[in-house]
Amino acid sequence: MLSLCHSIAAQTVPSPAAYLQYSLGSRFTPYFRVTGYFEEVARHTSSVRLETYGQTYEGRPLMLAVVASPENMAQLDRIREHNLQLTKGGGQTSGPVIIWLSYNVHGNEAVSTEAAMKTLYALLTEKKALLQHAVVIIDPCLNPDGRERYVSFYNAVHSKNADATPFAREHYEPWPGGRSNHYYFDLNRDWAWQTQIESQQRLVQYNRWMPQVHVDFHEQGVDAPYYFAPAAEPLHDAVTAWQRDFQVQIGKHNATYFDAKGWLYFTKEQFDLFYPSYGDTYPMYNGAIGMTYEQGGSGRAGLAIINREGDTLTLADRMEHHYTTGIATIEVSTAHAGKLVSEFARYFADARTNPAGDYKTYVVKAAGNPEKLQMLAAVLRRNEIDAGFATGNSNADGRNYFTGKTEHFDIEKGDLVISAFQPRSNLIRVLFEPVSRLTDSVTYDITAWAMPYAYGLPAYAVKQRLQPAVSEAPPGIAGEAASGGSAYAYLAPWNSTKDLKFLAALLNRNVRVRYAEQAFSLNGNTYPSGTLIITKAGNEALGSLIPALAIQMGVRLVKVPTGFVDKGADFGSDKIRFIRKPKVAVMAGDGVSSLGMGEIWHFFEQQIDYPVTVLNSNNLYNVNWKDLDVLILPDGHYNALSDKAVADRLKDWVQGGGKLIALEDAVSQLAEGDWGFKLKKEEEKKEDEKKDPYLDLKPYANRERESVSQFIPGAIYKVAMDKTHPLAFGYPDYYYTLKQNDKLVEYLPSGGWNVGVLKNDNYLTGFVGAQTKAKLKDGLIFGVRSMGRGEVVLMVDNPLFRSFWENGKLLFGNAVFLVGQ
Repeated sequence: MLSLCHSIAAQTVPSPAAYLQYSLGSRFTPYFRVTGYFEEVARHTSSVRLETYGQTYEGRPLMLAVVASPENMAQLDRIREHNLQLTKGGGQTSGPVIIWLSYNVHGNEAVSTEAAMKTLYALLTEKKALLQHAVVIIDPCLNPDGRERYVSFYNAVHSKNADATPFAREHYEPWPGGRSNHYYFDLNRDWAWQTQIESQQRLVQYNRWMPQVHVDFHEQGVDAPYYFAPAAEPLHDAVTAWQRDFQVQIGKHNATYFDAKGWLYFTKEQFDLFYPSYGDTYPMYNGAIGMTYEQGGSGRAGLAIINREGDTLTLADRMEHHYTTGIATIEVSTAHAGKLVSEFARYFADARTNPAGDYKTYVVKAAGNPEKLQMLAAVLRRNEIDAGFATGNSNADGRNYFTGKTEHFDIEKGDLVISAFQPRSNLIRVLFEPVSRLTDSVTYDITAWAMPYAYGLPAYAVKQRLQPAVSEAPPGIAGEAASGGSAYAYLAPWNSTKDLKFLAALLNRNVRVRYAEQAFSLNGNTYPSGTLIITKAGNEALGSLIPALAIQMGVRLVKVPTGFVDKGADFGSDKIRFIRKPKVAVMAGDGVSSLGMGEIWHFFEQQIDYPVTVLNSNNLYNVNWKDLDVLILPDGHYNALSDKAVADRLKDWVQGGGKLIALEDAVSQLAEGDWGFKLKKEEEKKEDEKKDPYLDLKPYANRERESVSQFIPGAIYKVAMDKTHPLAFGYPDYYYTLKQNDKLVEYLPSGGWNVGVLKNDNYLTGFVGAQTKAKLKDGLIFGVRSMGRGEVVLMVDNPLFRSFWENGKLLFGNAVFLVGQ
């Protein structure tokens, strides 16, 4: 009876063409019609369960379709629970294989969602036999906001008949393009970090299912043939032999279809398995066979485009390729369902009982910053990683991340302890490895990301299994407002993003706040420079607001009865600086890195909840500079700054008291002008140094390798910090930066402050080409240049990178709120 009902239902499932009233591939489908089609299909069959798992920043729904045979659908919850038990050492290695297909994580790679609709229909009709041994989860669009930005653009401007001319208007998206989400984040770099709500909500569902196979559908340049697994080197050595081998099996099965059709494709090139936060590597490090499939096209292709070989690539072609690899992957996976499930169970059994890698325990110390340690613990929890806070004191020997040496150390109450003996062992290993091991130096992304460096917390990697008593709850970290007695002032710490958010909340409510320029002692306690001081004077009408905010935000306040300190500056001294509430603006638009601008925009709106005005880079002529206190130039190149009149107005504003914060290439552009600093040039060779006369004789075949000598995709360096300067308040005398360029600024002369500098031998981990490594010494990374009554803050490296580099956020906050006060 079930099969008869299913047969009847399948006959009534509407095709995409019947529902949309046009053929798939003939136009781009708006997102509301995509979700409408999935909902319509679910009304016509018992083989689809729709789950709305959240919404985007712009309020669009995020949806999963779970597709299964009627028999499996009837016991779907049991199948899911049984699959989770395999990760924990329970259950039998039987049952259907779980396959997860992710489409359109990059919004302007919009063919993926069209292919998702075709794949759904096929699985319920001509390909329904595949569901006997598989549960297929389809996420039709991981990035609805970005996709809708692209589709709205394209549908509004394309010609009546698609214009395949490559330089036609419809092939060039306006800034910022549709690739990223609302805040211009690349969601395919956010799987592990989960800084964006789309990622956070999706990963909750992913961890509820834990598929054996995951495919992430993408597009690449219009001239590229199709790419599918097996992946390119470097493959992280956490990827198992089985995972590598089955990628090959899937690739060979995909190839049979492409060979039969005469379609071009490539494998084992460009797309590696190293950086842990992709849609292929993250599943790999969680026991699945994770893969990226790349179709030529992307935001350039539109409905049709002529490639460099003179062929016309259509949307229908691109959709058919993605549909084919999706179905082929399901075919080969169902044919090996038993092996996939048993190897999946074995993967987690090994992780729990015999974790791979050199280190079996990681200890991260609070070092006076329990708030930051708590933030790290929260990220680990979102990744289903078990970690506990030590409840007592003990000791061990381990590799010190900051010195690179094996040392004896104390495990103190409140330290975070992470054991490798758990299901997510391989993910822990990848996230915490002190040194990244590259099998190939030509890689697609950053090569270092260890969490202790990203959070700036002392840590030790231990080769033995440690089992100190731990608690899930951190000891005494929750925010408390001091009670008892009258308050002359409240003191608040200044060493984490949480403290920065507290300051923003105070300023938003017009609370008058000061900070200590120097350390001071009061009532037997010492308070470092940067400590926030909220006096009763000037804030009389606020009553209980300040302690209530502290409790809400988890900030520990200290109530003091006097402004007369034991040592240091009294609260009325000029060394206690008043923080004026700044009016902040950030540049966006043509020439600006959308990723860099988005990190800043997200920082203000979603992390510290402080208003920021977004300016268009082409409208600097219309800015009323008197209304701005801080202007931020994200990474980019600003055509307006090449206009002398605009540049002079900007300088006048700075000299009159404005603060200009420049990041990455914006620093380089200012260095070319008359701003009082220059980029450090490569040292010229001495005349007596003889050049090898044959140095320039290089094989053509080695051209890719030759470029590696100047390559720095992302490596970690130790920066020496002047912690007496407000830009470095809240930091020790060092900071770990993620270096992605070969640039340094020459040390600033009189009138400038060299706050963060690279000296000799400051390299820690990650790949750096030999020529670049030789250049990266004796130069400035972070500094402040005084100009009249204002300042220019220089940030050669990005302290907000992908929002996961937590330790840089306070540095950026110092630049905005403390410098120049």
